[in-house]
Amino acid sequence: MSAKAISEFTSKTILCKNIGDDVILSNKLKFASVDRSTNWDELAVKYPWLQTEKLIVKPDQLIKRRGKLGLIKINTDYSGVQQWVADRMMKEFSIGETKGILKQFIIEPFVAHKQEEEFYICIHSSREENTILFHHEGGVDIGDVDSKANKLPILTGENIDSNKITDVLLNNLNKENRRLLEPFIFALYNLYTSLHFTYLEINPLVVNDGKIYVLDLAAKLDQCAEFVCARQWGPVEFPPPFGREAYPEEAYIADLDAKSGASLKLTILNPNGRIWTMVAGGGASVVYSDTICDLGGASELANYGEYSGAPSEQQTYDYARTILSLMTRTPRDDGKVLIIGGGIANFTNVAATFKGIVRALKQFQTPLRDNKVSIFVRRGGPNYQEGLRVMREVGQHLGVPVHVFGTETHMTAIVGMALGKTPIPDQQPNAPGHTANFLLGASSNYAGGTPRTSRTSSFADGNQANGDAGQVLNGANVLQQAAKRANHKPMFTNKTRCIMWGLQSRAVQGMLDFDFVCSRKTPSVAAMVYPFSGDHKQKFYWGHKEILIPVYKNMSDAMTKHNDADVLISFASLRSAEESTIEAMKYEQIRTIAIIAEGIPESTTKKLNKLAQEKNISIIGPATVGGIKPGCFKIGNTGGMMDNILSSKLYRAGSVAYVSRSGGMSNELNNIISRTTNGVCEGVAIGGDRYPGTTFMDHILRYQNDMNVKMIVVLGEVGGTEEYDICEAIKSGTITKPVIAWCIGTCATMFTSEVQFGHAGACANQASETAVVKNQALAAAGAHVPCSFNELNTKIREVYNNLVELRVVVPKEEVPPPTVPMDYSWARELGLIRKPASFMSSISDERGQELLYAGMPISQVFKDDIGIGGVLGLLWFQKRLPEYACKFFEHCLMMTADHGPAVSGAHNTIVCARAGKDLVSCLTSGLLTIGDRFGGALDGAARQFSAAYDKGLLPSEFVNEMRKKHQLIMGIGHRVKSLNNPDQRVVILKEFVKTNFPSTPLLDYALEVEKVTTAKKPNLILNVDGFIGVAFVDLLRGCGCFTEEEAREYVQIGALNGVFVLGRSMGFIGHYLDQLRLKQGLYRHPWDDISYVLPEDYSS
Repeated sequence: MSAKAISEFTSKTILCKNIGDDVILSNKLKFASVDRSTNWDELAVKYPWLQTEKLIVKPDQLIKRRGKLGLIKINTDYSGVQQWVADRMMKEFSIGETKGILKQFIIEPFVAHKQEEEFYICIHSSREENTILFHHEGGVDIGDVDSKANKLPILTGENIDSNKITDVLLNNLNKENRRLLEPFIFALYNLYTSLHFTYLEINPLVVNDGKIYVLDLAAKLDQCAEFVCARQWGPVEFPPPFGREAYPEEAYIADLDAKSGASLKLTILNPNGRIWTMVAGGGASVVYSDTICDLGGASELANYGEYSGAPSEQQTYDYARTILSLMTRTPRDDGKVLIIGGGIANFTNVAATFKGIVRALKQFQTPLRDNKVSIFVRRGGPNYQEGLRVMREVGQHLGVPVHVFGTETHMTAIVGMALGKTPIPDQQPNAPGHTANFLLGASSNYAGGTPRTSRTSSFADGNQANGDAGQVLNGANVLQQAAKRANHKPMFTNKTRCIMWGLQSRAVQGMLDFDFVCSRKTPSVAAMVYPFSGDHKQKFYWGHKEILIPVYKNMSDAMTKHNDADVLISFASLRSAEESTIEAMKYEQIRTIAIIAEGIPESTTKKLNKLAQEKNISIIGPATVGGIKPGCFKIGNTGGMMDNILSSKLYRAGSVAYVSRSGGMSNELNNIISRTTNGVCEGVAIGGDRYPGTTFMDHILRYQNDMNVKMIVVLGEVGGTEEYDICEAIKSGTITKPVIAWCIGTCATMFTSEVQFGHAGACANQASETAVVKNQALAAAGAHVPCSFNELNTKIREVYNNLVELRVVVPKEEVPPPTVPMDYSWARELGLIRKPASFMSSISDERGQELLYAGMPISQVFKDDIGIGGVLGLLWFQKRLPEYACKFFEHCLMMTADHGPAVSGAHNTIVCARAGKDLVSCLTSGLLTIGDRFGGALDGAARQFSAAYDKGLLPSEFVNEMRKKHQLIMGIGHRVKSLNNPDQRVVILKEFVKTNFPSTPLLDYALEVEKVTTAKKPNLILNVDGFIGVAFVDLLRGCGCFTEEEAREYVQIGALNGVFVLGRSMGFIGHYLDQLRLKQGLYRHPWDDISYVLPEDYSS
């Protein structure tokens, strides 16, 4: 979304903080916001003027004409304000058919003035300019300001002229008012542009006693510019329109959307409605809402929303869970319907997203039954067959009706079924089993059959008239510009080559596969540009063989070395798209630029459009998937994966060209056109932003000029006025080919409150921008307009069949395309192949949305607070160990963390650190000293004591046996500690173990052995290594989590030494940091600490 309305309080805050001190603006920041939680006493302390001045109070909820509605209280005191607000707070108020709750108010000082001191000013934006409207009479009775006001247009990229402000806008004012208002308007306009406003209206603007007062202010900001203006804006909230409540679920989805690269939108229209939607795609979401309203479901439509842009399984689950939670709160006797719809995805893995939805459906199985929910599913795109299979499978277990359809069914056909307007087929059509059916040479005929003419390509009939494309409308600037572009050579041919900005390997491979199936001689991708790495080459497939495509750090190198490339496909982010696009326009070889990024600020887009127009460059986008010319060239992910390329016959040219705003709907058009005609000749998605780089007419006039195009399909939408240019061109004869047109968004006029659809430009600012009015105008002009999108396919078939009868299109037989091998990774995704894994892992899994430790989600690890010991239990033993076992691990780690700088491991670490080595090298140096002589006694002690105990040896027998073998007893003995000077580490551990372990048979045995050994020498005690070793065995055998065999195996494989290694690593790192902190130099061992024992002579 782009232009969004803000409250008057927010508008005035931004204005006052950024207008500048040079402007004479009174009552700066003298306004207060009030809601139901406001403490009136605290408010008076914060704003002392509330108790000293006369006041005005009014609702601040995006309500227009508050004065005429009686929603303003003027010239009152603070107590009067409180009473007036109290009488209205949380009360319902009706404005026409819209009903809403009053809950937000703004209080300001009352400014006494005369009618003649009121003025009107408005700034709004259009494609090529910003316009300032000024009228010398303002206030509630201003009337039709468009016809009255003075207008000053300022072209994009130009600065405002002070003299024009005075001469054009203020010519009806006296000299003093002109002197005051000229600098104000100048500053206001600069603030408007620099802070990315898209609309700003002050009515009235009062000039009183040499001072300027902004009384009522309405404004919209470009939400996409938040990353540019966050500091100047400050905290900004975008409230819902009056009559529609803000729900916490909407805020939750908005937060998910902000944190995701995907697009997640939710607007709750009627929480008690029975028709709920979960639609993939911005354009598709509007189409489904239209169809629901067309079939009489407007009053029961519960929500509008979309999920698109390849959301993950977890993101889709969160989205679906939110909708199902809302849907199942209030049961209805007549039940509810859930429409899970969407067009044919270009790059979203349908199976992955459906798995998230299925998870949510299973979670809400009981509420779905209780609410008598019926589910209708229609989807297409990458891996959609697996997604539909999963959805059918879950339908067999949910206990509610689930009807599933694929691309063989018209996109919105399920709406009529869901609303009971059309019958549900007894046997659902069989879709292909999986993508490989297309790629491995299966029949290309459609299930259920298609007219012969729709399975054939065509050739141009030179005897058929194609119209006079050179005729343009006099005075119609947009047509002149479009015709100028149309007179160039074709935008794409089978020799077109491009440079891609960004490392988009999947998109590149998709383009190369398309090239191969189209029998192109050379790859369409010449090079890639990626400024975050050095020059290198990347490997891709060209059919069966591998090729290398160069990647350049600098665009200049790519352009110089590949001067045959005339298209730039930019996958730059919304933050870097402007810079990379401007750089590309410097090179004369570039004729077309496709900008994929969504969320580019409108003013940036306007700037790019102007520059492109000056250089005669065509921009497709922003916010687009691109375009496709079958048999020649495709942009990025356009057309989806190879199964859709083949099923929609996009590998060769047909006779139908289309232009759409929606990228997702462009793929649906590919499907519709391929099923009703002989296929697509060219198709472009110009993008969903308010000011796309190229317009409908830019492409329609190209199609009019192309002798291979016999009919044109236009999919417009609510918002903007570009469709009227088509009307004028048809009426004037500039367009002579049949045009089938439909504008989506007809549902907007049926909603009681304003709804911002998924595309930034899909919002009507006046009646002429509504989809209903535009469809009427197109029909009146002579375009073929269906009754609804539901009948678009029928209308296209009807026009096409007429052209066949007239022999404007002459069918010819289909030629099978070459076979394109399937990528290994995608074949594996589809479950078509398998191979043995190179590695096996059973302790962790990072592939999903959440890291798993031995199957336990990381969030649960922290929720249950299992600590380091619990994590060791999961990762080392795949067990959720008892709390005392986890604590024992942590005690052991603390005990073994360090034993001073003199031991061999610490010594090595220190020497290595003083030699200037890095942390990992120093840590490794210390760890390599661990073994039987240093720190490695844990496993040895565990093995020796366990073996003796299990054989039933008495402690004395065990000692004698080890002496006879001339072997030391591991874990017995200490250089310093003794019976008289016990090791406190052992004392602490012994107390913990004896208190918490259920039994300690091996520890008791070891303590008896200690009595035997200390009888000989008092320092032959059970040391900390030995204690941990035997206690560890008692833990494994006694905690109930391990079998006897598992306990024995862990001792044999050396798990116990891991405790010492892990603990001592902490100490070694400490010594490393200590040496650097002390800034110790290179260590050299002193001579006097070395005994040099050399032979007295040597023989040669």
